[in-house]
Amino acid sequence: MRNKKEKTSAAYRAKENLFKEFQARIGIQFTDEKLLRQAFTHSSYVNEHRRKPFEDNERLEFLGDAVLELTVSKFLFKKYPMMSEGELTKLRAAIVCEPSLVSFANELSFEKLILLGKGEEMTGGRERPALLADVFEAFIGALYLDNGLQAVNGFMEKIVYPKINAGAFSHVMDYKSQLQEYVQRDGAGNIEYKVLQEKGPAHNREFVSRVSLDGKVLGTGTGRSKKEAEQLAAQMALSRLKPGEQP
Repeated sequence: MRNKKEKTSAAYRAKENLFKEFQARIGIQFTDEKLLRQAFTHSSYVNEHRRKPFEDNERLEFLGDAVLELTVSKFLFKKYPMMSEGELTKLRAAIVCEPSLVSFANELSFEKLILLGKGEEMTGGRERPALLADVFEAFIGALYLDNGLQAVNGFMEKIVYPKINAGAFSHVMDYKSQLQEYVQRDGAGNIEYKVLQEKGPAHNREFVSRVSLDGKVLGTGTGRSKKEAEQLAAQMALSRLKPGEQP
């Protein structure tokens, strides 16, 4: 019995040390470390320790989901002033989706901190994508409660925003948005689209558009609508600015 208690105590101390190391690594100190621990506590762990006052992370996950959407929305709103509401929504969805959250969690080795019940542990719960994504959201919720929105933004500036700036999610953006992002990132100048020609009958209209960067023509495109022509012009421009990277 004593050996069992000693093992449990040693495991607890080891986990506490991991939480301290984690805070030092990310440069954030929690005032209420119980919140931090709760963010990593799965319901299966609580079910196996009913005599102790542990809380699982499900409520923190609910809060963190909303905080993530808010912070990412604000960042995208400021970064892409020319992007439409629909495009912003699509891009945000790619950033806060499960695979993205899992990659953020893995980058920070969240799996080492999770408190799991034995059954969940034995079935590979520590590596389960849905569980890791939930833990990331719960951590954001705990960070918001303990340190406020400014601390969340500071964390996002280290972990999430650089990946957006590097174009990690540009595959979900249209060519015009990708071109706008590329030009803004390099401070290269101003983009301008111009319809050069409209031809054909009303039921079979064809548009020719040109895109320029500070007066220098980068590409032209022909399409059934003005929007399609501009997209194709932007695609050509990207292929010239970033050879080998565009389809």
